Amino acid sequence: MKAHISNAAYGILDYAAYPIGMLVVAPLILHNLGAAQYGVWTIATAAVSTGGILASGFGDANIQHVACRRGAGDSDALLRAVRSLMGINLVLGVFFAVIGWLLSPLAASHVAAGDLTIQHACLWSLRVASVLMAVRAIESVCISTQRAFERYGAAVRISILVRLLALGAAAALTFIGCGIIAIMVVSALLTVIGLWVQLARLKQLLSAESLMPAFDREAMRALLGFGAFSWLQAVSGVVFSQVDRLLLGVSLGAVAVASYALCVQMTQPTFGIASSGLHFIFPYLSNRSAASGKGSLQRPVVIALACNIAFVVIAAVCLSIFGARILRLWAGAAIAQGAAPVLSMLIWSSALLGLNVTGTFTLLALGRVQIVTWLNMAGGAVMLLLMFWLSPRLGIQGIAIARLSYSAIALFVYIPLFRQLFTKADSPRTAGSLQPLCEDL
Repeated sequence: MKAHISNAAYGILDYAAYPIGMLVVAPLILHNLGAAQYGVWTIATAAVSTGGILASGFGDANIQHVACRRGAGDSDALLRAVRSLMGINLVLGVFFAVIGWLLSPLAASHVAAGDLTIQHACLWSLRVASVLMAVRAIESVCISTQRAFERYGAAVRISILVRLLALGAAAALTFIGCGIIAIMVVSALLTVIGLWVQLARLKQLLSAESLMPAFDREAMRALLGFGAFSWLQAVSGVVFSQVDRLLLGVSLGAVAVASYALCVQMTQPTFGIASSGLHFIFPYLSNRSAASGKGSLQRPVVIALACNIAFVVIAAVCLSIFGARILRLWAGAAIAQGAAPVLSMLIWSSALLGLNVTGTFTLLALGRVQIVTWLNMAGGAVMLLLMFWLSPRLGIQGIAIARLSYSAIALFVYIPLFRQLFTKADSPRTAGSLQPLCEDL
């Protein structure tokens, strides 16, 4: 139990540390560099985040496969899987880095049209961000493998430290007259150092002589079979999380976007904390199912679901009571008034999405990634259709209703989950039958 609590705490810390650090240093950078360079920094960091997500979308496949092989006691297959993922992520990371590098001049010309100084800063900041996409892709192999071993502290301590040091360095550099390019270069150097430490720790954990990329046929088949769907989820997640604000900006303007975006930012932690705090059940259940069969998952899944429901309900009720006041203090009366029609819907939209966390991670642990992916895609498709249909009629409320529909559809994960877990339980497997179970998953 102590290990589970520690993993949950580190998961939440991983989710919250960088955004809180951004909130602390953002006023300093904005004050010292001005709005234009601050905007360039924001765009560059967003590019790193987006590219990193797209280049590391096979991380869940690695967690599931490595945890399953670990449960089966097959250390050789485990190492082959990690080295195969290293190859996959290296290819994806370089691909997105090259795309980002080539698109940087076009993006810089649009972001800073007419200002050559800012355009130059934007160009090289985006090119540094492109390199960081590849570094993040390799780093994700280290993090996902540590998580597959249920070592969340080891997985995120170095990553969090590096990101916070980068934020601290960014703030310090602005006081000595350095600009955004210097900030991005220092961030890249710190990230590379952090990656080197992560790789050294991973080699020690796996007792491996080398982590050089290798493309093992069996491991590649398992990773690609699961990872193609998890990568599709990552891509759709990037799209679906931004399309509502883009559509709102086009149809109703910047003020409406500001009100809506602040509401989303305030309510999103209900889902984010639930997801990051319960992520440890994914490798735990994968390992347990390989060792004892799916019948052994019923009790831990029920306990996780009870904790999931308790947190989400408490968070949603607190936001319903205090959310409007918090928004008024945070952003002012005008923004709070504009957000009033949608705040309640966004609170419960995030709550419903938070309720599906246990079901999603359990299905992923059982290898049922296709179900999770198709439900997410179906929910996203319904959301988009409703947005285009309702936004001209109901404005910002129509967008919120569409977002609520996506969260409601996500709850359907529990139908196949309960069918699989609460039918006749399978019997514990012997050591010789563990590998076929992993393959069936």
